[in-house]
Amino acid sequence: MSLNAEERARTAAELRANLELAGVGSDRVGAELGFADGQLAEALGVTGADPGDVWLLRDHLEDLVRAACRESVPYTVLTEEARAAAERWFPLRKAPHRR
Repeated sequence: MSLNAEERARTAAELRANLELAGVGSDRVGAELGFADGQLAEALGVTGADPGDVWLLRDHLEDLVRAACRESVPYTVLTEEARAAAERWFPLRKAPHRR
């Protein structure tokens, strides 16, 4: 599963919007996901990122937005239907559970 340039740009904008809605710093998100230096920036930018990292970030941001009692920006490419296809191409990891 690969995204074209327009889909990558749209997904990056959706991820960044949800990071903003989550109301937490990117350093915290990267630490919670165990990302190394630069890994969060790559996942947020989508281009050149490990697809598993992008999905992990997507799921974690949804959890954080929900925890902030807000409604996340919907994903137009990283949909639940697309998840099934992605799982056939690479392993998806579970986002850390928020309490």
